[in-house]
Amino acid sequence: MGFFKRLFGICETAPPTDSDGWNLSGGKIEIQLDRVSELANKGGAIRLEGKGMPEKVLVIHGHDGEFHAFKNRCTHAGRRIDPYGTDEQIRCCSISKSTFDYTGKVLSGAAKKPITSYQVEREDGKLIIHLP
Repeated sequence: MGFFKRLFGICETAPPTDSDGWNLSGGKIEIQLDRVSELANKGGAIRLEGKGMPEKVLVIHGHDGEFHAFKNRCTHAGRRIDPYGTDEQIRCCSISKSTFDYTGKVLSGAAKKPITSYQVEREDGKLIIHLP
């Protein structure tokens, strides 16, 4: 990510192309994997916002083959987060480059607290993310 994108807190991860491929209901996000092509391959990611969401969420098809979901807010500067490289890491889109692992643990940078991660289940072609 370039210096100016980090300076202005512009993340790389986009919303899903098919906005009808996911919904929020009863404190759960349901993602139809056949409609959200961005998650088809390892390293793919989407950010979910709107539709009555209580907070922004980042969903990643990890390089470990698992799906991961996080509150899309760095604990240092409050900026969005993005998947980073192929090292099973997430990085804040700010100058501090706070970096986290797939459990949310701080690996480097200015952040002192982990990012919030959510439970993810895969069921019948869907991802189900449980929000608090």
